[in-house]
Amino acid sequence: MFNQFLLQVSLAESGSVVENVVSEEKTLTVWQLISSGGIGGGIIMLALLLLSILAVYIIIERYLFIKKASKDDANFMNQIKDYILDGKIDAAKSLCKQTDSPIAKMIEKGISRIGKPLSDIGTAVETTAKLELNKLEKNLSVLATISGAAPMIGFLGTVIGMILVFHKMASAGGNIDVEMLSEGIYTAMVTTVAGLIVGIVAYIGYNTLVAKMEKIVFVMEARTTEFLDILHEPAA
Repeated sequence: MFNQFLLQVSLAESGSVVENVVSEEKTLTVWQLISSGGIGGGIIMLALLLLSILAVYIIIERYLFIKKASKDDANFMNQIKDYILDGKIDAAKSLCKQTDSPIAKMIEKGISRIGKPLSDIGTAVETTAKLELNKLEKNLSVLATISGAAPMIGFLGTVIGMILVFHKMASAGGNIDVEMLSEGIYTAMVTTVAGLIVGIVAYIGYNTLVAKMEKIVFVMEARTTEFLDILHEPAA
């Protein structure tokens, strides 16, 4: 009876040891997942890491820049109107220089052309508006490229991983085990997930910034029309 009890205890302990070993083998750190893909997987993951850093930097930098540019002072156009109607052109120019916004630069260019035909003033204002929008759109094309390229790079890692799997299967002949193939499988899965994550972040950031840009364009068009109406008033 006592021997049977000892046998049960020893079996339970050995079972717990086996469970601990299995659980330890199943637990992988992020670094182990990244490094398990060999040189090819490491290069792919490094490229995706650099793209993710670049994407996050562009999103934050452009968001702050566009947010600053989107500030619209409701009294700005009222002051410009009063100065122009009172003939205080220099004061209107000074106000535009003190206001750091695309709208102010656009209106300043129009004020500097006062005295010329209204069509010439409108053309100058529109040209300045396009230049300011070009500044706002800086690096957005890079962000759009990252949103499309990152998943493709991740898929490239998948192809490399599967090539590695089939190469090892061919080299092993009939002696195939899961552990031998795990390196290629990890490369295929991890790089795909990483590429999709980077692509999704860049895609969401790009569309968010574009939406904010469209709001600025709408406001700039409205202010252009308002400025040309102001110039029309003295002649009415």
